[in-house]
Amino acid sequence: MSSPFRTRLAAVLLCAAVTCAPIVPLLAAESEKPAVTQASAPDLTFARVNASPALDGPSPRLVKLSPDGRYLTLLRNRADDRERYDLWGFDRTAGEWTMLVDSEKLGTGREISEAEKMQRERKRIGNQKGIVAYDWAEDGKAILVPLEGDLYLAGLDGTVKRLTDSEADELNPELSPEGSYLSFVRDGRLWIGATGGEASPVTPEESSDLVHWGEAEFVAQEEMDRSEGYWWAPDDSRIAVERFDEAPVGVVTRTAIGGEGTRTYQQRYPVAGSDNALVSLFVMKPDGSGRVEVDLGENRDIYLARVDWAKDASKLYVQRENRAQTRLDMLEVDPATGKSRVLFTEESANDAWINLSNAYRFLKDGSLVWWSERDGFGHLYRFADGKWTQLTKGAWVVSDLVGVDEAAGRLYFTANRDDPLEMQVYAMPLAGGEPERLTEAGWTNAARMSKDGKTLVVSRSSSNHPPQSYLADAEGKRLTWIEENKLDASHPYAPYLPSHRAPQFGTIEAKDGTVLHWKMITPPLEPGRKYPVFFQHYGGPHVQMVTHGWGGALEQAIVDKGYVFFEIDNRGATNRGVDFEKPIRQAMGSVEVADQKAGALYLKSLDFVDPDRIATYGWSYGGYMTLKMLEADPGLYAAGISGAPVTKWELYDTHYTERYMGDPREVGDAYKASDTIHDAGKIADPLLMIHGMSDDNVVLDNSVAMFAALQAAGVPFEMMLYPGYTHRVSGPVIGTHVWETIFAFLDRNGVTPAE
Repeated sequence: MSSPFRTRLAAVLLCAAVTCAPIVPLLAAESEKPAVTQASAPDLTFARVNASPALDGPSPRLVKLSPDGRYLTLLRNRADDRERYDLWGFDRTAGEWTMLVDSEKLGTGREISEAEKMQRERKRIGNQKGIVAYDWAEDGKAILVPLEGDLYLAGLDGTVKRLTDSEADELNPELSPEGSYLSFVRDGRLWIGATGGEASPVTPEESSDLVHWGEAEFVAQEEMDRSEGYWWAPDDSRIAVERFDEAPVGVVTRTAIGGEGTRTYQQRYPVAGSDNALVSLFVMKPDGSGRVEVDLGENRDIYLARVDWAKDASKLYVQRENRAQTRLDMLEVDPATGKSRVLFTEESANDAWINLSNAYRFLKDGSLVWWSERDGFGHLYRFADGKWTQLTKGAWVVSDLVGVDEAAGRLYFTANRDDPLEMQVYAMPLAGGEPERLTEAGWTNAARMSKDGKTLVVSRSSSNHPPQSYLADAEGKRLTWIEENKLDASHPYAPYLPSHRAPQFGTIEAKDGTVLHWKMITPPLEPGRKYPVFFQHYGGPHVQMVTHGWGGALEQAIVDKGYVFFEIDNRGATNRGVDFEKPIRQAMGSVEVADQKAGALYLKSLDFVDPDRIATYGWSYGGYMTLKMLEADPGLYAAGISGAPVTKWELYDTHYTERYMGDPREVGDAYKASDTIHDAGKIADPLLMIHGMSDDNVVLDNSVAMFAALQAAGVPFEMMLYPGYTHRVSGPVIGTHVWETIFAFLDRNGVTPAE
């Protein structure tokens, strides 16, 4: 389904049929809006939603500061091609923007390898073109740029030097921290060379192509938010390298069905209850000598969750997670010998699981700032001299550790402390104390920070303004816009502002009294008229749908068609604490369905809602939810749309599925109750199923199994399959086709606005 740490799950999977807005945002005064009347506003069509320029405005990616802090760089998409990115730089001294690398001029159009395509799918950037990653040299004078399988070194003066030129792709390229070496993965081996010189393999040549060095295994990329497979020591003296062997992993014959032919892949895919890849970790010198294996313990059936170096390179820290995901050990490793000891252990709450996090930081004094849910909510702690100090506390959640200014003794984090629907940036003393909010109420924020903890890069959005980002000082004061994205007359969304409808927010109670947050957008309501509802949901863990962030033009296009747009966050969703999440443990498709039903019943109680015209839609876990909702309550919904659904959890991967459901070899009845196959015959409402025919995440077998079950039960349904498309079914033409297909289906079944 996706990594548990990325709200991209909602932004990419639920909205997979169209490019949706990232959870970052901008505001404009009423006086800045163009003088266009409601009557003269053009129709917001699905074709326009999917076209370029993007209606949300520019969406820069990978904002970074140079090591010396002078330059700010980012990937910026083009106005005429929203999916193509170029490298831009801002000289903070001169106050000027420059395109550093033009992807069209430098690129040849060469097709990237299947391995790189799959890596991009794991990162949810498979639709992007041009430059998708880059890395600053430590001296701040050049930038490493991967493009179309080869590597380039871009100077700040616009010069570009080609570093590699080979038929094989260079995966996972990096410049070492001190800038002495260039490293990358080619043909399953790690290659290292002096920066600007020839590279050579430093890991052994294996007899099997199932063995990989320097890469992250499938479940690490897909579910653990770990795309790295090697880690440089901060002084360039050593490098830690993962080795994994996929021989024990079962083979899934994945069929990539395209419009001009079909290809099959023998994909090593560890379905729930099966063997994972054998993972080991080694430490070596940059030339491959002095290689030692890290002692990860006698039990090989574990997950290598995270790897970090101490600031002085004297120790390696490894997070080892058990297969059941109820225990996480922090190992302290001697890099010279590979010997390890357990520094501390994190254990899950009863009937819950460990949520991995990137919100931690090893400090120069040897202490650690650490994120944990040990008190029932995600909070920050400090571990020093074997003792723990809790830094943040309350019935709210820290979502990320943004940065630490060790010299000033101050740390920065994002949290929903003031409002459960808004992430704000806070600062507080490293020794503990009262958090200070640095960002503006009414927005939801994400942030990054310079290495020295002096400069913030803040991304924000509100429910009535698309994404923007800015540079701020350590007190949160804005220094300069990175992307103001001003909603003036020149903005792509300006013609549609007169018909823009502001969301409303509220709460209802679940059956047990738990508070559930909802979001609703209505057309202009006419007295006595009742409106159909487009009830969108995701429903799965580690996603929050209802926030005060920008929702994007798609939902406005739906409202423009005369529908009420509605969504509600059920139990199992993120950012509400352990007790809100854990009811889905070994019970997927139960409490989430009941909470969505509570939302439907609330809708039916409203005098402006047509209770017989509520359509429900979801993608990925949301597609699974559509099927479970129709099975649980025939007649409650007027129609359902299920996109790329999981239908049998035994078909999904180990790390995600077993985290919530346990091992199917031990709790088979729970898996049976949670699938959609056994109750397929209960579906009595109109159903449309959609799936990409080259999906390598939720493989097409899921939908095919459901097709067969529905047909065997004599249940009529409709389907739309997309040849050549993966878990993302998107693009200017195909994205439009998806949404027009959905609303044509609703029209055929009478789920339309009244005449």
